[in-house]
Amino acid sequence: MTAQRIGLFLGPLAFAITAIAPAPSGMSGEAWLVAGLVIWMAAWWITEAVPLAVTALLPFVCLPLSGVMTARETASAYYAPILFLLLGGAFIALAIERTGLHRRLSLAILKAIGSQGGQVRLLLAFMVSAAILSGLISNTSTALIMMPMALAVLAGGASLQTAEGETIETGGIYGALPMGIAFAASIGGLGTIVGSPTNGIAVQLLDDMIGLKISFAQWVVFGMPIVLIGVPIACLIIAKVQKVSDHPFDVAAARAAIDDHAAWSPAEKRLVPIVAITFFLWMTKRWVAPYLPEDSWTDGTIAVIAALSLFLLPDGTRQNGKTRPLLNWHEANRAPWGVILMFGGGLALAAGMQASGLADWLGQSLLPLEALPLFIIALAVVAMVVLVTEFASNVATASAIIPVVASLAAGLGLGEAAILIAMPAALAASWGFILPAGTGPNAIAWGTGHLRIEKLVKAGLLLDLIGIFLIVGLVWGIAAFV
Repeated sequence: MTAQRIGLFLGPLAFAITAIAPAPSGMSGEAWLVAGLVIWMAAWWITEAVPLAVTALLPFVCLPLSGVMTARETASAYYAPILFLLLGGAFIALAIERTGLHRRLSLAILKAIGSQGGQVRLLLAFMVSAAILSGLISNTSTALIMMPMALAVLAGGASLQTAEGETIETGGIYGALPMGIAFAASIGGLGTIVGSPTNGIAVQLLDDMIGLKISFAQWVVFGMPIVLIGVPIACLIIAKVQKVSDHPFDVAAARAAIDDHAAWSPAEKRLVPIVAITFFLWMTKRWVAPYLPEDSWTDGTIAVIAALSLFLLPDGTRQNGKTRPLLNWHEANRAPWGVILMFGGGLALAAGMQASGLADWLGQSLLPLEALPLFIIALAVVAMVVLVTEFASNVATASAIIPVVASLAAGLGLGEAAILIAMPAALAASWGFILPAGTGPNAIAWGTGHLRIEKLVKAGLLLDLIGIFLIVGLVWGIAAFV
């Protein structure tokens, strides 16, 4: 029996068991059913028993019928603001691809690694670029900007054809580059408080609940070493899992294919300011937002404004006697609608975990750990947070688990030493790499078609396990000297 058929039956069976068997002590019946739904969706996503976007439809059926949320509430959970960031960013990426601007940006990275750059060096160069960018803007925005560049390099290195037409290669650097950008974008967001919304939420909750103040500089002191060590580790894991060295790829040929020495087109010249202004608005969002209506100036709002401009501004040429915009709907309709639906399903599942009390129950299960040594408690807390964030959104994880961690720190009477478990937990809320719908960058990488689910799960699981010890070890080691 294939893994797909096993997953096809295992998922619904897990949900059926939670519908029949009594819930564990202290867990509500609704939370128990959502736990079954988590296993069901994980089984189908991991084994690809059905298309991933189809699995994303399960919360809309199961959550209302389980009494956790109404159909209207569940539907609204599918369309969180971050989806408009994905959509608007996808339109920007398509415009970059249409004009050929991504080839120039990719060439700049290829030139930076030098003529002797091999595949692993190429992978690391893209990952470092993504990590640096992610420290300034959101990890999802970073992935949207970097992914077209990676695809340009992959297209320049080689092409694969079959009798049926063009196929998409998934082995070696073809799968490694999209996966590396996704992982590095998530890791890079740990370097600064503004690198991920999760960081700010965690800092605010810890301040409100136990008076633990973490400054921007203090966060950088703890977060940046994790980025500096985590990105190379992720690169090595991806290179090993994807067997990069076993799949030939001519980096020099990719550089030559991209570098056509063509002059800048009018469309490229007009698109650059749009991308630059969008990037600037993302970077300055936190300073502009207080002067506008609450929760109106978001990353998604900025992305959609930029996307609208693409349909309105001419690209300097004429088509069928009419002025041609930078992007038309025929081109924009190539947006990854399935990826957006898949990510929406993950958001709906996260909303169900919160509404049912499952996320809170998982957090409360940490409280009995108070009798153990503090280092073991920190490892257990981080492991729990990493597990939860694989299935719930990073923001939902921080919102549900950080308050419990704060209560645990207060109960242990840690005082200033609370940072030894609070900081690792805050960092771990963004450390999830296994599932395609787990993070925005993962979803974007999956949308390229170059990833195989078993490779993503293997690399993500290894990085998750290493991350538990990396995060706790570095925070404790740094705390001993600051």
